[in-house]
Amino acid sequence: MTDRDAVPLDPAAMRKQYRAEGLAENDLAATPVEQFARWFKQAAAEAHLFEPNAMIVSTADADGRPSSRTVLLKQFDEQGFVFYTNYDSRKARDLAENPYVSLLFPWHAMARQVIVTGVARRTGRDETAAYFRTRPHGSQLGAWASAQSTVVATRADLDASYAELAARYPEGEQVPVPPHWGGFRVAPQTVEFWQGRENRLHDRLRYAAEQDGSWRVERLSP
Repeated sequence: MTDRDAVPLDPAAMRKQYRAEGLAENDLAATPVEQFARWFKQAAAEAHLFEPNAMIVSTADADGRPSSRTVLLKQFDEQGFVFYTNYDSRKARDLAENPYVSLLFPWHAMARQVIVTGVARRTGRDETAAYFRTRPHGSQLGAWASAQSTVVATRADLDASYAELAARYPEGEQVPVPPHWGGFRVAPQTVEFWQGRENRLHDRLRYAAEQDGSWRVERLSP
């Protein structure tokens, strides 16, 4: 055992002082999706973050029991934020019972977060099929091989299921779209942009949807 291994890490002593430039109301775009596009471009093209489209999707079942997991954002526009999953998965079952969802983009390297709350609805089958065709061949097979969120006896069982599908649909042969697989579009009701600042006095600006389709901007205390 090394000296480093012998000393327990103390989470309470772990601190970073954020010194990034602030976020002001007059710097915001007209809509939250436009503002998200700005920050997303900076995260992906300027900061070169690893998987900037990775987001934490939090759902709750009919009894209010929450669960969270990391999912990849695959599209966003003024209609909402889109991700894909197995419709028999835990998150999909939660959304069938309770369509309210929270998305969190944790861009730690930039001392930024984006938090979206809204309502999730399934994408149409044509849209789902169009996206499925863009996936790598192996990912298409994986959508069939995995009964997501269910108990599997061994890794070997999962690998055997994949191998059977790979033999049935070799590279270059079209894989059918699984009927139990597809997208969710989250129509935002609020979108918060969080910018870390010095002394924990962070900037938090939140867009909130109005009945007429416009957006109200609120500053939240850090």
